[in-house]
Amino acid sequence: MSLSAFSSAFKLRSICRLQRIQAHMMSSRVEPDVLLEKVGRAGVITMNRPQVLNALNLSMVQKILPQLKKWEVDTETDLVIIKGHGRAFCSGGDIRAVTEAGKAGDPLAQTFFLQEYTLNNATGTCKKPYIALIDGITMGGGVGVSVHGPFRVATEKTLFAMPETAIGLFPDVGGGFFLPRLQGELGVFLALTGFRLKGRDVLRAGIATHFVESTTIGDLEKELVELKSPSMERLTEVLDRYHNQCTLDSEKPFILEEHMANINRWFSSDRVEDIFQNLKDDGSEFAMKQLETLSKMSPTSMKMSLRQLRKGASLSLQDCLVMEYRLTQACMRGHDFYEGVRAVLVDRDHNPKWSPATLEEVTDAMVEEWFLPLGESDLKL
Repeated sequence: MSLSAFSSAFKLRSICRLQRIQAHMMSSRVEPDVLLEKVGRAGVITMNRPQVLNALNLSMVQKILPQLKKWEVDTETDLVIIKGHGRAFCSGGDIRAVTEAGKAGDPLAQTFFLQEYTLNNATGTCKKPYIALIDGITMGGGVGVSVHGPFRVATEKTLFAMPETAIGLFPDVGGGFFLPRLQGELGVFLALTGFRLKGRDVLRAGIATHFVESTTIGDLEKELVELKSPSMERLTEVLDRYHNQCTLDSEKPFILEEHMANINRWFSSDRVEDIFQNLKDDGSEFAMKQLETLSKMSPTSMKMSLRQLRKGASLSLQDCLVMEYRLTQACMRGHDFYEGVRAVLVDRDHNPKWSPATLEEVTDAMVEEWFLPLGESDLKL
């Protein structure tokens, strides 16, 4: 078979696979993928794909964004609450469909990120108080629709992670903005390792603003929606009361507390190679565990992510999202994103073959190219 014939066959298979995924998404959806309700004077968003842990797809984004904009200017709406149905708040974006679209040359590979990042920005600039009840799994795209708002309420069921370096991507959805603003080098550590935080540790890390027991979430939401024209101060008072009444795990130290001084030292470099060397030189059990984790990640993703966070530390949320859209398109042009999704989500062999395979092969020139403007194709906010 000639190379051109092989490429055509590969593209055709990708198109067929994408069509099957999209058809399944449509046929299996008995209920709406997102519920948009007015309860009292609150707009309530419920992500409603519990069978896939509320993975955020384009359909959901295209429903949430215009409704959020309407509530923002509606004089009868005083606040917005976002939550998830089932055991997840939102486990991330529907990236499998995005990679299939990229293989097939489908515009979804651009449209999804453009509209998702526009929604991320809308949550961070919403003129009405925006409250995320992150009672469950909160990763990737789920972080993007919660972390930029003023109120993020975690529970003992909250599981936070930005695991993108394991699939050949980077901590997007505004990760370049919020991660560098966490204490010390915690954001870089979370971005490169994909380390998972649970329960009250999500609060201690600075990702959540409040922590309550999961069993009280219903009462909290009821009290919030019944408030009459609440000020930010009044909302803060209610959330603080629930937070202060919760003593669950309050006596336990932050899971990374004993390691933070070392994390700040190990991850302070602007070169991923130096971070690896710092961990090797330390040689402690915790350092070696992080080194083992990093050795499995995409070298391209790690270098992209570290540069993203260093740049993002001095950028606005909007400028970070513009930068991150450029990076998504670099990933769509490359190899590792497709390979990572294959290894983790499709074949599930968890044995990705990264290319380039080593940090040394990822040159500074390659890194610089990923961040170049896209001209008319850039994200506009």
